[in-house]
Amino acid sequence: MNPDDVPADLPAYVYDLRGLKEHVASVRAALGPTELFYAAKANPDAEILRTVAPHVDGVEVSSGGELTHVRETLPHTPLAFGGPGKTDDELALARHHADRIHIESPRELTRLAALGPADVLLRANLPFRTPGAALSMSGPFGMDEDALDECARRLPGTPLALRGVHAHLASGLDAPAMLDLAAQIVEWALPFLEKHGVDDPEINVGGGMAVDYASPTTRFDWETYGRGLPGNTRLRVEPGRALTAYHGRYVTDVLDVKTTRGETYVVLRGGTHHLRTPVTKGHDHPFEVLTSKQAPTSRATLVGQLCTPKDVFASNVPVPPLSPGDIVAFSMAGAYAWNISHHDFLMHPKPTFHCLR
Repeated sequence: MNPDDVPADLPAYVYDLRGLKEHVASVRAALGPTELFYAAKANPDAEILRTVAPHVDGVEVSSGGELTHVRETLPHTPLAFGGPGKTDDELALARHHADRIHIESPRELTRLAALGPADVLLRANLPFRTPGAALSMSGPFGMDEDALDECARRLPGTPLALRGVHAHLASGLDAPAMLDLAAQIVEWALPFLEKHGVDDPEINVGGGMAVDYASPTTRFDWETYGRGLPGNTRLRVEPGRALTAYHGRYVTDVLDVKTTRGETYVVLRGGTHHLRTPVTKGHDHPFEVLTSKQAPTSRATLVGQLCTPKDVFASNVPVPPLSPGDIVAFSMAGAYAWNISHHDFLMHPKPTFHCLR
């Protein structure tokens, strides 16, 4: 990050919209005929949405609030509405504003059918192994084969149109693992959909492309992934983190440096109530010191202002000499950062937001 781009009002989120535009456009090109939806849960900031929109086929949302926000921000972009525990109000909203609704249970299907016509995908919770996954989307997400068959049998005679299946099964996988998973999903889905009379079936294989916080320059291999995806059906993917994570920074300054029982702590303005990612993922968040060109000469733990020992950005990491006023920029803060953080804990001032265009 260029020191000239540091805002005066810290802490601040700085979004690199130029870099994001280039990255999403390259992903779109690599995927070929595969449809690309952006998972808004990763970062629903309006400027992020507007930057991504020209390069995606649609946006995936997971609540009535997200649906309303994205529809207001992007009035003409196709939307897919998913997630467990949809309320009646959300289902009614989705009927009017979403192009696809992902059904999570037979009861949800019955409730939606009572509201009127809609195009649906059945969300499948399939028993495929996902070694190396950071998260496996089991439990409340989707349906097993018995429930899927039950939904498919109920659909005839309802105002709902079955368009295909949705199967986001895991997150944190590299391109070869994601390709293997996609092939298994397609191999299962095509016979299932043919049996139930679906013409031109849609298969959404989800997102979950790996993002490595320990190696900020490493990227998911979109070229290999795009070339290897099955070409015999209409496929859709819906990444979030892998699109936006690299194009946001959380920038703040040093308030204090102290040594307690032989350990050095750098106390930063703000904290993990602004950037929850390192606590959530359990990692040392990548950073750079913008006001120092010196090589690291010692080790320290970078913490925030919260009254909890869990308010840690990075533990016992190499640092250059630091003093109050130095500027620290945490990279890879463009996804699952501000929007999943517990903003109001201790009622500290909220960060500011800036965009590089």
